[in-house]
Amino acid sequence: MKKATMVTTVIMAAMFLASAGFAGQMNYGCGVGSMIMENNDSLVSQTLAVTTNGILCNQFFGITSGTLQCEKPDNLVYNEQVQRFVADNMDHLAADMARGEGEYLDTLAALMGVPEADRPALYSTLQSNFSSIYTSEQVTSLQVVANMDAVL
Repeated sequence: MKKATMVTTVIMAAMFLASAGFAGQMNYGCGVGSMIMENNDSLVSQTLAVTTNGILCNQFFGITSGTLQCEKPDNLVYNEQVQRFVADNMDHLAADMARGEGEYLDTLAALMGVPEADRPALYSTLQSNFSSIYTSEQVTSLQVVANMDAVL
């Protein structure tokens, strides 16, 4: 029994020491914890950084605002709600986009977070680029979203 416990302890120690060689991977992302532990790549520092980020829940703010050493995503359009909406409403959205107005465009703009004052410009841009967005009758919803992103 003591021999099995000793073998287990040796194996766990070896795994811990082996994992220390991977400590320089910067596994903790962005946020206050990563700013505090900057340029300190030890296993303990990375663990403290990720714990601090988790406790403060600051990565969401950093990602959406582009602060706390986080990069704000470039793509406004790519989000799950937009993709689902486009997939469920391809034909209605195409009709509204071709007209440059309509409730489906209003809903799309709301899901994209476009302020009401900026929506006429959005609708105009989408209408004038309709053939670049809906490239064929076989176009998929993911292609439509990607095409909108390219236009916008």
